[in-house]
Amino acid sequence: MIGDVDVSAVLSAVLMLAGGLSCLFGALGLVRLPDLPARLQATTKPQTLGLLLILLGVAVQLEFENSSTLVLVVLFQVLTAPVISQVVGRSAYRSGAIDRDSLVVDDLGEQMDADARAMRTSAPAQQSRSSAADGEPVSEAGGASSRSVDGVDGTSDR
Repeated sequence: MIGDVDVSAVLSAVLMLAGGLSCLFGALGLVRLPDLPARLQATTKPQTLGLLLILLGVAVQLEFENSSTLVLVVLFQVLTAPVISQVVGRSAYRSGAIDRDSLVVDDLGEQMDADARAMRTSAPAQQSRSSAADGEPVSEAGGASSRSVDGVDGTSDR
């Protein structure tokens, strides 16, 4: 009975079971982990590995022509899942959903603080430019607006 076992079927079953377990552990991590960064880890890495293993298990059973298209699916998943996770993490951080004190390394916070300091130092210079030209508003290009003295059109009455 053991001699009749198809090696590709066993390999396929093992790969698909391992992929399913990886996805299950990722889902459990999503439910059980306490904060957003940990949940992002649980959803991105095990889910990507699980899908990769499942598709590899399916590819073992298919012909080469059909299984080669699965490579595109794997590449798309491997390239997009980390990017999406990064975008979700950054937006959650910027919106205040992540506690900055619980982070060990906070490179984004340092960059945001430096940007805020730069904005505070450039704000007085912008205010002095806006009060230029005898109270006329400053255009976005930095010069006085083309509004005339009477405020009707761009030409002066003189």
